[in-house]
Amino acid sequence: MTNNKVRNFFLMALFLGCLLPVNAFNPPSFRIALLKYSGGGDWYANPTSLPNLVKFANRNLLTNISEDIATVDAGSPEIMNYPFIHLTGHGNVIFSDQELQNLRNYLIAGGFLHIDDNYGLDKFIRPQLKRLFPELDLIELSFDHPVYHQKYNFQTGLPKIHEHDNKAPQGFGLIYEGRLIVFYTYECDLGDGWEDPGVHGDSEPTRTKALQMGANILQYVFTAK
Repeated sequence: MTNNKVRNFFLMALFLGCLLPVNAFNPPSFRIALLKYSGGGDWYANPTSLPNLVKFANRNLLTNISEDIATVDAGSPEIMNYPFIHLTGHGNVIFSDQELQNLRNYLIAGGFLHIDDNYGLDKFIRPQLKRLFPELDLIELSFDHPVYHQKYNFQTGLPKIHEHDNKAPQGFGLIYEGRLIVFYTYECDLGDGWEDPGVHGDSEPTRTKALQMGANILQYVFTAK
């Protein structure tokens, strides 16, 4: 089977399942995962973020995603079980050659990686992304990119959740054969906005914007052609 056929099959099967609401007669059809990496960075940061995002998406997008978030090693073949993987942290990120090949195979086959800079990740993740896809450049997505215009419209791109260096939030991507395969949210702290309200003390409107943008990412992953 060609890469395109594998990718299309992968996405279609998951898309058909993800739109069935969770209930007693229709258990969750799949899980998403947090990516574990080496190098000493805190890959485990924001433990409540992904469960809260899934709850929000299931309620507002009528998706059918398990609230039991998996953890997957970058080099594990189990990565193919998850249509969406999330990477976050504040520090160093190191991938072995085998892990990079595994991630590359996963992304080419139809998987999606969302990277959220939790402040301090940027200088470490960029070199790893260049190793992952040496032939691709990490580009800033324009504000009219579909990821910003799913159920929720973000006319000026990513919402700003936390201030650090007085920089505007930016969304970067790796695009392979016309498809966004890696979405990198920088100077935004999107995942912090998904956490339980008491963790960072963010206002409800701020948390709502963060969750809406996160829901857009999930919706884009499961509906992008």
